[in-house]
Amino acid sequence: MGAQYRGGDAAQDEPTPAGGQATPLAGGEATPLAGGEATPLAAMAARWARPGRVAWLGVRPARRAPVVAVAVAEIGPAGLAGDRREAPGRRAVTLIQAEHLPVIAALAGRGAAPPEALRRNVVVAGVNLLGLRARRFRLGTAVLEGAGLCAPCSRMEEALGPGGYAAVRGHGGICASVVSPGVLRLGDALVPLD
Repeated sequence: MGAQYRGGDAAQDEPTPAGGQATPLAGGEATPLAGGEATPLAAMAARWARPGRVAWLGVRPARRAPVVAVAVAEIGPAGLAGDRREAPGRRAVTLIQAEHLPVIAALAGRGAAPPEALRRNVVVAGVNLLGLRARRFRLGTAVLEGAGLCAPCSRMEEALGPGGYAAVRGHGGICASVVSPGVLRLGDALVPLD
Protein backbone atom coordinates (compact mmCIF):
# COMPACT_ATOMS: atom_id res chain seq x y z
CA MET A 1 0.00 0.00 0.00
CA GLY A 2 1.45 3.40 -1.00
CA ALA A 3 1.52 6.67 0.88
CA GLN A 4 -1.80 8.20 1.72
CA TYR A 5 -2.42 11.91 2.13
CA ARG A 6 -4.83 12.70 4.92
CA GLY A 7 -5.68 16.19 3.64
CA GLY A 8 -5.86 19.32 5.73
CA ASP A 9 -3.47 22.18 6.31
CA ALA A 10 0.28 22.71 5.93
CA ALA A 11 0.89 21.49 9.48
CA GLN A 12 0.12 17.96 8.32
CA ASP A 13 3.30 17.33 6.37
CA GLU A 14 4.27 14.57 8.76
CA PRO A 15 4.66 10.96 7.62
CA THR A 16 1.43 9.27 6.64
CA PRO A 17 0.34 5.95 8.16
CA ALA A 18 1.95 4.10 5.24
CA GLY A 19 5.28 5.74 6.07
CA GLY A 20 5.36 8.06 3.05
CA GLN A 21 5.66 11.84 3.08
CA ALA A 22 2.91 13.96 1.52
CA THR A 23 3.69 17.64 1.36
CA PRO A 24 0.62 19.86 1.09
CA LEU A 25 0.56 22.46 -1.66
CA ALA A 26 -1.26 25.76 -1.73
CA GLY A 27 -4.75 25.06 -0.49
CA GLY A 28 -3.63 21.90 1.29
CA GLU A 29 -3.38 19.77 -1.87
CA ALA A 30 -0.73 17.13 -2.44
CA THR A 31 -0.51 13.99 -4.45
CA PRO A 32 1.79 11.30 -3.13
CA LEU A 33 3.66 9.06 -5.53
CA ALA A 34 5.08 5.62 -4.89
CA GLY A 35 7.75 6.02 -2.28
CA GLY A 36 5.86 8.85 -0.62
CA GLU A 37 7.14 11.80 -2.71
CA ALA A 38 4.61 14.55 -3.39
CA THR A 39 4.21 15.92 -6.89
CA PRO A 40 3.07 19.55 -7.19
CA LEU A 41 -0.29 19.93 -8.86
CA ALA A 42 1.17 22.24 -11.53
CA ALA A 43 3.70 19.56 -12.52
CA MET A 44 0.96 16.95 -12.83
CA ALA A 45 -1.19 19.30 -14.93
CA ALA A 46 1.75 19.83 -17.31
CA ARG A 47 2.36 16.10 -17.76
CA TRP A 48 0.69 14.33 -20.68
CA ALA A 49 0.43 10.58 -21.16
CA ARG A 50 0.70 10.92 -24.94
CA PRO A 51 0.03 13.39 -27.75
CA GLY A 52 -3.46 13.73 -29.14
CA ARG A 53 -4.37 12.87 -32.73
CA VAL A 54 -6.55 14.72 -35.25
CA ALA A 55 -9.48 12.42 -36.00
CA TRP A 56 -11.63 14.80 -38.11
CA LEU A 57 -11.47 18.27 -39.68
CA GLY A 58 -14.26 20.53 -40.87
CA VAL A 59 -14.97 24.06 -42.01
CA ARG A 60 -18.14 26.14 -41.80
CA PRO A 61 -18.26 28.18 -45.04
CA ALA A 62 -21.07 30.44 -43.81
CA ARG A 63 -23.04 31.07 -40.62
CA ARG A 64 -25.79 28.48 -41.12
CA ALA A 65 -24.19 26.51 -43.95
CA PRO A 66 -23.52 22.79 -43.50
CA VAL A 67 -20.09 21.90 -42.14
CA VAL A 68 -17.76 20.49 -44.81
CA ALA A 69 -15.33 17.72 -43.82
CA VAL A 70 -11.79 18.20 -45.17
CA ALA A 71 -8.59 16.12 -45.06
CA VAL A 72 -6.16 19.07 -45.02
CA ALA A 73 -6.57 22.68 -43.91
CA GLU A 74 -4.32 25.69 -43.72
CA ILE A 75 -4.54 27.46 -40.39
CA GLY A 76 -4.12 31.23 -40.68
CA PRO A 77 -4.49 33.95 -38.05
CA ALA A 78 -8.31 33.78 -38.30
CA GLY A 79 -8.49 29.96 -38.22
CA LEU A 80 -8.96 27.27 -40.84
CA ALA A 81 -8.99 28.42 -44.47
CA GLY A 82 -12.53 28.14 -45.81
CA ASP A 83 -14.12 28.59 -42.39
CA ARG A 84 -16.48 31.52 -41.85
CA ARG A 85 -14.27 33.35 -39.34
CA GLU A 86 -12.65 36.40 -40.90
CA ALA A 87 -10.73 37.96 -38.02
CA PRO A 88 -8.20 36.56 -35.54
CA GLY A 89 -9.44 35.97 -32.03
CA ARG A 90 -10.07 33.61 -29.16
CA ARG A 91 -12.52 31.50 -31.22
CA ALA A 92 -10.36 31.16 -34.37
CA VAL A 93 -10.30 27.35 -34.08
CA THR A 94 -12.79 25.15 -32.23
CA LEU A 95 -11.82 21.70 -30.97
CA ILE A 96 -13.78 18.85 -29.42
CA GLN A 97 -12.68 15.53 -27.94
CA ALA A 98 -13.52 12.38 -29.90
CA GLU A 99 -14.13 10.63 -26.57
CA HIS A 100 -17.00 13.04 -25.83
CA LEU A 101 -18.97 12.28 -29.00
CA PRO A 102 -20.50 9.04 -27.64
CA VAL A 103 -21.29 10.81 -24.35
CA ILE A 104 -23.11 13.61 -26.19
CA ALA A 105 -25.00 11.02 -28.26
CA ALA A 106 -26.04 9.13 -25.14
CA LEU A 107 -27.16 12.28 -23.33
CA ALA A 108 -29.13 13.38 -26.40
CA GLY A 109 -30.73 9.94 -26.74
CA ARG A 110 -29.21 9.35 -30.18
CA GLY A 111 -27.20 6.54 -31.69
CA ALA A 112 -24.41 8.91 -32.72
CA ALA A 113 -23.31 12.55 -32.56
CA PRO A 114 -21.52 13.22 -35.86
CA PRO A 115 -18.82 15.91 -35.80
CA GLU A 116 -20.61 17.89 -38.53
CA ALA A 117 -23.63 18.30 -36.26
CA LEU A 118 -21.52 19.78 -33.45
CA ARG A 119 -20.03 22.47 -35.74
CA ARG A 120 -16.46 22.26 -34.42
CA ASN A 121 -13.38 22.54 -36.65
CA VAL A 122 -11.26 19.77 -35.20
CA VAL A 123 -12.01 16.48 -33.45
CA VAL A 124 -9.03 15.30 -31.39
CA ALA A 125 -8.58 11.88 -29.79
CA GLY A 126 -6.31 10.86 -26.94
CA VAL A 127 -5.80 14.10 -25.01
CA ASN A 128 -7.90 16.01 -22.48
CA LEU A 129 -8.69 19.30 -24.23
CA LEU A 130 -9.79 21.02 -21.02
CA GLY A 131 -6.20 20.74 -19.82
CA LEU A 132 -5.15 22.96 -22.74
CA ARG A 133 -7.02 26.08 -21.61
CA ALA A 134 -4.55 28.98 -21.38
CA ARG A 135 -1.79 26.71 -22.73
CA ARG A 136 0.01 26.58 -26.05
CA PHE A 137 0.01 23.45 -28.18
CA ARG A 138 1.19 22.36 -31.62
CA LEU A 139 -1.56 21.15 -33.94
CA GLY A 140 -0.05 19.91 -37.20
CA THR A 141 2.54 22.58 -38.00
CA ALA A 142 0.53 25.41 -36.38
CA VAL A 143 0.78 26.61 -32.78
CA LEU A 144 -2.48 27.46 -30.99
CA GLU A 145 -3.36 28.68 -27.52
CA GLY A 146 -6.39 27.33 -25.70
CA ALA A 147 -8.69 30.24 -24.92
CA GLY A 148 -11.57 28.68 -23.02
CA LEU A 149 -14.59 26.44 -23.20
CA CYS A 150 -16.55 26.22 -26.44
CA ALA A 151 -20.13 26.50 -25.25
CA PRO A 152 -22.93 24.97 -27.31
CA CYS A 153 -25.10 27.17 -29.48
CA SER A 154 -28.86 26.98 -29.99
CA ARG A 155 -28.23 25.01 -33.21
CA MET A 156 -27.63 21.93 -31.05
CA GLU A 157 -31.38 21.61 -30.56
CA GLU A 158 -31.82 21.58 -34.36
CA ALA A 159 -28.95 19.15 -34.89
CA LEU A 160 -29.51 16.73 -32.01
CA GLY A 161 -33.18 17.25 -31.17
CA PRO A 162 -34.79 18.35 -27.91
CA GLY A 163 -32.19 18.30 -25.15
CA GLY A 164 -29.32 18.65 -27.63
CA TYR A 165 -28.12 21.91 -26.08
CA ALA A 166 -28.04 20.36 -22.60
CA ALA A 167 -26.28 17.24 -23.93
CA VAL A 168 -23.35 19.31 -25.28
CA ARG A 169 -22.93 21.45 -22.14
CA GLY A 170 -19.64 20.53 -20.52
CA HIS A 171 -18.64 18.43 -23.53
CA GLY A 172 -18.33 21.11 -26.24
CA GLY A 173 -14.54 21.27 -26.23
CA ILE A 174 -12.40 24.40 -26.33
CA CYS A 175 -11.76 27.44 -28.50
CA ALA A 176 -8.25 28.47 -29.44
CA SER A 177 -6.41 31.44 -30.90
CA VAL A 178 -3.70 31.04 -33.53
CA VAL A 179 -0.18 31.87 -32.31
CA SER A 180 1.65 30.63 -35.41
CA PRO A 181 -0.07 29.62 -38.70
CA GLY A 182 0.55 26.22 -40.28
CA VAL A 183 -1.02 23.23 -42.01
CA LEU A 184 -3.22 20.59 -40.41
CA ARG A 185 -3.96 17.09 -41.75
CA LEU A 186 -6.03 14.16 -40.55
CA GLY A 187 -3.88 12.04 -38.25
CA ASP A 188 -1.57 14.91 -37.25
CA ALA A 189 -0.50 15.12 -33.62
CA LEU A 190 -1.64 17.60 -30.98
CA VAL A 191 1.33 18.18 -28.68
CA PRO A 192 1.14 20.42 -25.58
CA LEU A 193 4.05 22.89 -25.52
CA ASP A 194 3.92 24.52 -22.09
